[in-house]
Amino acid sequence: MQTSELYIGLMSGTSIDGIDAALVNLSNNNVELIAFECLPFSVEIQRKLHELSAPNAKILLQDYGEMDVCLGHLFANAVKNLLSKTNLSAAEIVAIGSHGQTIYHAPSGRFPFTLQIGDPNCIAEQTGITTVADFRRRDVAAGGQGAPLVPVFHEAVFRCHSETRCIVNIGGIANVTILPANKTKNVIGFDTGTGNVLLNQWIKRHFKLSYDDDGAWANSGKVNFELVKMLKNESYFHALPPKSTGVDYFSLAWLESKCDLNNYLPEDVQASLCYLTAITICEAIERVAPETTRILVCGGGVHNGYLMKLLAENSLCPVQSTADFGLHPDYVEAIAFAWLAKQTIHQKAGNLQAVTGAKHLAILGGIYSSGCKSG
Repeated sequence: MQTSELYIGLMSGTSIDGIDAALVNLSNNNVELIAFECLPFSVEIQRKLHELSAPNAKILLQDYGEMDVCLGHLFANAVKNLLSKTNLSAAEIVAIGSHGQTIYHAPSGRFPFTLQIGDPNCIAEQTGITTVADFRRRDVAAGGQGAPLVPVFHEAVFRCHSETRCIVNIGGIANVTILPANKTKNVIGFDTGTGNVLLNQWIKRHFKLSYDDDGAWANSGKVNFELVKMLKNESYFHALPPKSTGVDYFSLAWLESKCDLNNYLPEDVQASLCYLTAITICEAIERVAPETTRILVCGGGVHNGYLMKLLAENSLCPVQSTADFGLHPDYVEAIAFAWLAKQTIHQKAGNLQAVTGAKHLAILGGIYSSGCKSG
């Protein structure tokens, strides 16, 4: 009888909408989702996280510290909800892999760094489960971008030697993983730029909504191709990988620095931002991997029908959801951090040098034990 090896992955992405928790059986190279839990952030938590991650934010250390611990409590609650739903005990879980909430990502400069919060000490203490966290900073210390990290998981579950696939994750920031059919070729992965972040911030400014449901507002406008051309005149879009970015860079402040938004109808701006996300993803794939034969999409962007339509229209190959290949698009990243936690627990590397630009493979994250033995 096969023994289960259970891990929990926690993911809070750049869209800042809540915590995804995935309970996964990872025995014998298996990836089986057992249960999933989503814990939405309150409006107040979202507001505070947006303030912490805003470009040039001036924050008090007390506010930073309190939110770090607050998120630790919320991550722990998501785990406890998941255990309650499945009637499992903490003792049955090998470890939790917690990505944390990114509030700043600056992998270039004199002292490169990336910063995620959600105190893992709180998670381990409150759940009684060993917790692996702070995955990205070891890769940065090894000379890498610290992102994206999920491509190593994409390779494990989606790579196919009969076709070259590209996995596109559209969260606040969009990133791609190129999985060559030729097994001698390296996997490539990088952030293409803005995903949902500008779409979400623009609709929130005008309608106080968190996101554009199915892209309906964008679909009501018209793409202004001159505006898109102006926005594409951004050095990041033309830089070669390895590269990564964050919502602290692609923000409304960035958008307003590029043009006078008063010159356009709000719905036309939304349509143009949607097109910007789609076209920068497609052009990045064509530039780096023109041999791609299939695109698989995951992340929140898969639920934006207008965005998916634009991706299909501008891609040179079929565009599908990862659901067609066994993994629900909303669950991929949380499952990935359960998988990365297993890599760390087993003292295996969690990065890909060709993806992040790190000088060497590295065991990622710190391990926060569930407790200690008496005596």
